[in-house]
Amino acid sequence: MREARLAYILIAPAVLFLAIFVAYPFGMALWMSLTSKRLGMPGTFVGLGNYLRLLEDDIFRQTAWNAVLYTGVAVGIKTVTGLALAMGLAKLTRGAQLIRAIVLLPWVIPISLSALAWWWMYDPLYSVFNWGLGLIGIHKIPWLSNPFWARVAIITTNIWRGLPFYGLCILAGLLAIPRELYEAAETDGAGRLATFWYVTLPLLRPVLGTVILYSVVMTISDFETIYLITRGGPRNSTHLFSTLAYQVGLVGTEIGLGAAIVLFIFPVLAVAAFLLIRLVRQSEQIA
Repeated sequence: MREARLAYILIAPAVLFLAIFVAYPFGMALWMSLTSKRLGMPGTFVGLGNYLRLLEDDIFRQTAWNAVLYTGVAVGIKTVTGLALAMGLAKLTRGAQLIRAIVLLPWVIPISLSALAWWWMYDPLYSVFNWGLGLIGIHKIPWLSNPFWARVAIITTNIWRGLPFYGLCILAGLLAIPRELYEAAETDGAGRLATFWYVTLPLLRPVLGTVILYSVVMTISDFETIYLITRGGPRNSTHLFSTLAYQVGLVGTEIGLGAAIVLFIFPVLAVAAFLLIRLVRQSEQIA
């Protein structure tokens, strides 16, 4: 009984913190999404009116597609390239610690500074990319004025920033795999591809599931990268839920509608979390 009381005492600060800074804001956002609240005005209860209004809005539907495309492409590329980066780092012998520290720099740099640097590299007048392309005779690319290239620009920036996190987390998982398993696979005549598919990948599933879940959450709710580089343009082609909610809720003063936009992320994240946690648990049972 004393240990049980001690356990409740120890978890009480965490529960209190979550209640104040997570549960309360979420409850307030949920309530505001059911009202017509504006800045400086209390608003009235409208039920699901804001959600129905969003489903009929072309800009919101475009934003939902942008979120799926941005998250799917960025997370997919980061997963593949992060796995390749981790396997490359695992094979390093000399200067491994220094190289790993250098690789981590994009993740350590504040997102506001890195996003502004990338915005300068995409600038139509001073773009270092266009300058380099001009040296080899390729025409300038309208990075921030063309919807396709604007999407490429923000996805590239997100991949550059998130790749170190992927690489080092997967590297930790790789280094935790017992060497005896690789020796046994080699003794049985398994090649590199078979060893990777039947030994490395199954044992990395818990790590991959955790990293992918974290990346999905951070990518679909990205704000700084989009706002600082494109501000949702051109023609709303790069808006995500967070940037559209800011534009509608704060700039446009429709707080209730902005809260409804943000809460559309919740079911997507809930489904992603359920699937990935289920995958991790299945992998742990197999192991």
